[in-house]
Amino acid sequence: MVEGAQRPLRADARRNREKILKAAVRLFAAEGLDVHLERIAKEAGVGSATLYRNFPTREALVEAVYRNEVARLCDAVPALLAAGPPLEALRAWTRLFMDYVRAKYGMIDALRAIAATGNSPYGHSREMIHAALSTLMDACVAAGEIRTDIGPTDMSAALEGIAVTSAGPEQRQQAERLLDLTLDGLKIRP
Repeated sequence: MVEGAQRPLRADARRNREKILKAAVRLFAAEGLDVHLERIAKEAGVGSATLYRNFPTREALVEAVYRNEVARLCDAVPALLAAGPPLEALRAWTRLFMDYVRAKYGMIDALRAIAATGNSPYGHSREMIHAALSTLMDACVAAGEIRTDIGPTDMSAALEGIAVTSAGPEQRQQAERLLDLTLDGLKIRP
C-alpha cells in the first residue's frame, strides 16, 4: 500500500458509515447541531465507539455529512437521466437540490465554523453541483425540451433564490410551486 493511502473500508464498516451519515443528516436537519452524537449513533443502530472511530469529532461528522450530501446530489444525475425524459430528470433533481439545501441549512453554523478554521468543507462542491446541473440542462437542450438562452449559471441562481426564500420544511409546497414555475419558464414554446 502507498504510504499515506487509506485502506478501503470493509463492507460492514462502509454500511455502518453510511448509516451514521444518514442518521446524522436527518437529525441535524430536524433538530440542529446540538443533537448528541450518542443519539446519532443510536439512531444509526451502531455503538458510540463505531461513530467515534469513523468521526472523531463533531466537526468531522458535519463535514462528512455535507460532502456526502453533495455527492448524493451529483451522483443522482445518471440514474435520473436513465429513468425518463431529461426534463423530468431535471425536475426530480431540483427536488433533490432542495433536500440538499435543507440539510445544509441545518448545519450552516458548523460549516461556517469549520471554514473559519481554514478547512473548507465546501471544497469543490459548487463546481460539482454546476457540472451536474450542466449535464441535466445539456440533455434537455439536446432533447429539444428547454430553451438554449438560459444556462446552468442562470438556473443555479434561480435555484439558490428559491432555496433562500423557501428552504424550510414548512415552505416545501411553496418551493415546489416555484420550482415548477422556473422549469415551466425553461420550456420551449411553440
